Amino acid sequence: MKKTLFLLVFGLFALPTLATDQAVIDRYNKTCIACHSSGAAGAPRTGDAEAWAPRLAKGMDELLKSTHNGLRGMPPKGLCFDCTDDEYRALIEYMSTPAK
Repeated sequence: MKKTLFLLVFGLFALPTLATDQAVIDRYNKTCIACHSSGAAGAPRTGDAEAWAPRLAKGMDELLKSTHNGLRGMPPKGLCFDCTDDEYRALIEYMSTPAK
């Protein structure tokens, strides 16, 4: 009984995280994948920790500014014209996380 209760409670807390992760992946697949999967136009590739390191070192505020204004080959707002800053943060974190 305790195991079942634990799993039920754990599942309720884990569900929003899983949904959020899937939402980030869906948004990435719609807006970021074209350049960040291949490195097109100099974009740092998703999962390439080495390419992302100098960008992350500038801080999230600077990354958000670059995202909003565009940088080199990336147009303003990337291709996500309706993303919030929280969504941009989640996308940056997703793309900059080293591939397993």
